[in-house]
Amino acid sequence: MRIDAHQHFWAPARGDYGWMVASPALAPIRRDFLPADYESFRRRYNIERTVLVQAAPSIEETEYMLGLADATPWIAKVVGWVDFEDRLHRRHLERWARHGKFSGVRPMIQDIADPDWMLRPDVQWGYDAICALDLTFDALGFPRHLGNFRRLFDRYPKMRIVIDHCLKPEIRSGAFEPWAAGIAEIAAKTPVYCKLSGLATEAKADWTVDTLRPYAEHVIRSFGPDRVIWGSDWPVVNLAGGFDLWRDAAVKIVGQADAARIFGHNAAGFYRIG
Repeated sequence: MRIDAHQHFWAPARGDYGWMVASPALAPIRRDFLPADYESFRRRYNIERTVLVQAAPSIEETEYMLGLADATPWIAKVVGWVDFEDRLHRRHLERWARHGKFSGVRPMIQDIADPDWMLRPDVQWGYDAICALDLTFDALGFPRHLGNFRRLFDRYPKMRIVIDHCLKPEIRSGAFEPWAAGIAEIAAKTPVYCKLSGLATEAKADWTVDTLRPYAEHVIRSFGPDRVIWGSDWPVVNLAGGFDLWRDAAVKIVGQADAARIFGHNAAGFYRIG
């Protein structure tokens, strides 16, 4: 089974994508992207299932995505959002946990000014609920969050966790450390997974396969081919060359020996896609 484990759909007129209107550079993706727009990639690459990931910090967007999933057979799972600063939002997790296509949540940690937010006592109920309800947690952040993510992962060893976008290494500036050491430590000492996604967006516009290769290969080497999951990050990837260019680069880097696992099998296991 071929799976795109990280893609988005959105309709900006819904009004809860604040990040999308913050920069003129995002104009190319500031329009509707819906299942019909993804069909050409599904056919071209024989992608059988996808994981639809939140892009707005609102309950309403998660409901919107679950509606799309109900109407679209190939959307296998939805990663939504709840407000970790509001304990009453546990009721949403309990309700969604009964939906066959709901997988878990992703707080938008990369957009939170306080790097210690994830460790605050008042948000711990969220992780407890994720564990109790057997849901997933997508970890979205930057290299500056490495230390705190390690502490969080150690605190909740039973939580099913995947790191999004390789934790966004600073490819544009050519920085490799301390990201590489931090990623290797997390891979060696925790059971978390890592998404091979988002790398092109962190590089300069003229990136090549060789630009991304050291970072991607370090992730695969650190986590091993059984804990790496490919995602397109479409349509965000349109800002960095597009779906086809990123898919081609990932295929060349991964190689045939590990392709079945990284481009499908691992995502099926982690997200429990039948």
